[in-house]
Amino acid sequence: LCAAAAHARTEDSDAAHEEVTRLFAQGFSVDGREVHAEVKCGVAYYPEDGQEASLLVQKAEAALKEARSSGERYLHHRMEMNSALARRVGMEQRLRSALANGQFQLYYQPKVTLRTGKVASVEALLRWQDPQNGLIPPGEFLPLLETAGLMQATGFWVVKQAIADCRDWRRKGMPPLRIAVNISPPELRQRNVARDILEAMGDLSGNADWGIDIEITEGALSGDFSSCVHALRLLRAAGLKVAIDDFGTGFSSLGRLSELPIDTLKIDRMFTTRLPADPNSCTLVATIIGLAHAFDMTTVAEGVEKQEQLDHLLRAGCDAAQGYFHSRPLPKSLFEKWLLRFSSAAARTDTSSILG
Repeated sequence: LCAAAAHARTEDSDAAHEEVTRLFAQGFSVDGREVHAEVKCGVAYYPEDGQEASLLVQKAEAALKEARSSGERYLHHRMEMNSALARRVGMEQRLRSALANGQFQLYYQPKVTLRTGKVASVEALLRWQDPQNGLIPPGEFLPLLETAGLMQATGFWVVKQAIADCRDWRRKGMPPLRIAVNISPPELRQRNVARDILEAMGDLSGNADWGIDIEITEGALSGDFSSCVHALRLLRAAGLKVAIDDFGTGFSSLGRLSELPIDTLKIDRMFTTRLPADPNSCTLVATIIGLAHAFDMTTVAEGVEKQEQLDHLLRAGCDAAQGYFHSRPLPKSLFEKWLLRFSSAAARTDTSSILG
């Protein structure tokens, strides 16, 4: 794949594209095996499409991405590509410096134990303060982290920042908290990932009240997951708990589930939000809760927003709830204030009536 910010006119770059295509038409020999590569090109012209090199590259990359999605082999930049696709390319370029420039921050959302009404733990959620567009929703920038190859470095920053915040809360005398951090399958398959996490934890390792836990997606259950299992077992042996996030939306099998060192299944919000009106969702939630308990696991329902949802989950035997009913994700300073208010109110009244 290539993107070209061209000075040449159309006919010259067309000829250049044909030459590149001809070169890649022949297979390459790699370790005795023949490998074929397909070439797609995106082109922007100087000065019609811009006079700054960075702008030309951005527009050429936009044309390349359009070529990839449309199936075309070769596309010139067009004005209509400047909308969502150009915004995505520009966002990806800014993301590459976001970590170094301190633009990432963690928001925290509590998980409340249903039978006691106490905060069991919190989930650390990554947010990006984009200097151009403000706070960007994670659904927009997380996929870009993967395509830009930034997921592993950013993921380890999340781990270290969550540990630092945990130590800060312990120093301040806050109620004991464990912080769940999301680890993607590529991160989990990294060599020595368990060792790196445990080294970052330091004195928090083995502490039952303070520290971090791990959340993985069902994608960790696909393919050869032996390295993931090894890492998870090392982490669990050190006292970290492991949860499967958004359970029920992937393609995990019961056989693989029984082999993994898992402590918690998180019920996806697509099921929770339909409670209690939708009979199928009620059946699915009850099945997940029964499955978890059969494997000596606990359950956390995500996306809880209403009292009737909470009541149904409590009757169904769910262990904990997470969602806007108690609190939306909050930056660290605001979460600290929320937790102190919630803990104080929990000591005086039924926490099921407390809104974050």
